[in-house]
Amino acid sequence: MALFGKKEKAPVWIRKTHLLQSDEYICSACGGKAKTAHKTCPRCGAKPTKVVADSGWVDEAAWFDLTD
Repeated sequence: MALFGKKEKAPVWIRKTHLLQSDEYICSACGGKAKTAHKTCPRCGAKPTKVVADSGWVDEAAWFDLTD
């Protein structure tokens, strides 16, 4: 627990889905990248509690649509 009763946020895996590549998982605590959602972050050792989706592939799809 942090100072003054504020609860610290638990780290999560942020799943970035790419259009033409495999998914990428990013630790919210340190920004470390992994190919799968591990129980602990290989970079900082944090224990993410869940996986949160990031819809970055939508931007990639829009870029491909504009290049036609």
